[in-house]
Amino acid sequence: MKKTKLSKMISMALTLVMSASLLAGCGTKTTETTTVKKTVDATKPGWKQDITPVTLDWYINYNWFPAKWGEDLTSKYVTKKTGVNFNIQVPAGDANQKLNTMIASGSLPDIITMGWTEDGYKKLIEGGLVEPLDELAKQYDPYFTKIADPAKASWYTQADGHYYAYPNSSSSPADFEKYKEVKPSNQTFLVKKDMYEAIGKPDMRTPEGFLNALKMAKEKFPSVNGKPMIPFGLHEFTNAGNYSLEGYLQNFLAIPFEKDGKLYDKLSDPDYIKWLKTFRTMNKDGLLAKDVYIDKRPQMEEKIAQGRYFSMLYQRSDMATQEQILYNKDPNSVYIAVDGPSNAALDAPKLSGNGVSGWTVTMISKTCKDKARAIKMLGYLISEEGQKDLYLGEKGVSYDSIDGKDQFKPEVLKMLNTDRGAFDKKYGASFTFWQLMDTNLNLKWAPAAVEPAKQMEDWTKGKTFNYSQFDNTDPLNDSNEGVSATKIADLWGTALPKLLMAKSEADFDTIFEQFKAKRSKAGFDALVKFREVKIAENKKKLNIK
Repeated sequence: MKKTKLSKMISMALTLVMSASLLAGCGTKTTETTTVKKTVDATKPGWKQDITPVTLDWYINYNWFPAKWGEDLTSKYVTKKTGVNFNIQVPAGDANQKLNTMIASGSLPDIITMGWTEDGYKKLIEGGLVEPLDELAKQYDPYFTKIADPAKASWYTQADGHYYAYPNSSSSPADFEKYKEVKPSNQTFLVKKDMYEAIGKPDMRTPEGFLNALKMAKEKFPSVNGKPMIPFGLHEFTNAGNYSLEGYLQNFLAIPFEKDGKLYDKLSDPDYIKWLKTFRTMNKDGLLAKDVYIDKRPQMEEKIAQGRYFSMLYQRSDMATQEQILYNKDPNSVYIAVDGPSNAALDAPKLSGNGVSGWTVTMISKTCKDKARAIKMLGYLISEEGQKDLYLGEKGVSYDSIDGKDQFKPEVLKMLNTDRGAFDKKYGASFTFWQLMDTNLNLKWAPAAVEPAKQMEDWTKGKTFNYSQFDNTDPLNDSNEGVSATKIADLWGTALPKLLMAKSEADFDTIFEQFKAKRSKAGFDALVKFREVKIAENKKKLNIK
């Protein structure tokens, strides 16, 4: 997972790139296939009423997603059962550019999955390029409305009274309260176990302790298998900043979203500034490698698998495959979660758990060649039957009823726990196709976590919070506040690397004050007021006092 993934308060601006090569493979459907309308039985799942073969194009806006539908046992089983085959499409390069090109062309794949925080999500809805799911359900599959989670549907309902997207990994505040004891966060501070123990397991909660640990690690382990050791790893830098140094770090520092009923400027928080200055010192002392500024996810995954990072502020699920590779070689060489950056009071972190917004959203395009089958298939995928199929696969093949419980067969579970890559290719279960996964429902079938994942997962429990009311507060792109949000995102994306590379604290202060001045000029105050109104609306919608 990724799963990248957890969310930013401001959307990054997207550059519209028109290229014939990018247009290739986007699809050229402009009309809906003519079908004979049949009477729909509202008491039965729509997908069961039509299982004739059909292929739908499904675009997933992540260039790292590797799976192809129909190459594994689970997706083959689902297609045999439902009649629906998916032609999975992912961007070859920059995902935002690819999506912008498709939007500009006016011709989109049948189904689209992307992060709800991404600018393209709003563009698709604002541009009238996707269908309201509730209207499609009324027309083609009334049963969909019976199984769609009311909290999720309500949360994604737009001003026109319709909802156009359905989330995965979503938990309403009520869900979160119900499952909070077993709900982990994806946000972790990780250290290489063998290196960390070799330098005496130092306390890394304070800036001084953090810097000292990195220095000791670099001195003791200057290289890993002949390649330079990287003292500290982050998510990749983008035009809008870096996840690790924003929401992740702020949650580790337990910085609140609100103070005295007002939206708090987390970027100006004293603890946050102190830690950014610590990272500046790290950069000055050669502890923040150049790789960190330029590497993208594929390069990072390669280096994680090689064990070249000493520490990371990173999503645990995004490195599960690489962690397993290390574990298989030597259980002592894995990454483990430990207490990381803390505020001055050394308060426990308040990490982000799954909120009602979820991680990604799935939509059906206006140019979908068969909207009836698309909405029916979405109904299947979000149903308990569909969730079980995508998680456990086919009975007798990947799972059986063992000791009175439906669970993976022993040899399948062993592969899942030892070689996730091979498991995905052969079985394709355990949400290899995670686009509509329900992380609450799957607790019925999920096996107990085992090492090396268990330690990281367990560390986050009890530190997880639901921040749903602060999601979905971005303004429309073409509004004054939306223009401000885009400008401010760009300003921060430019300022952050400069802050880390500042030659002195005085230079850091100058750069930060310049950023705040530009941010103010770009309409920051009006944007804050807009978001405060949205937060109040969200609290009312979620029944939060």
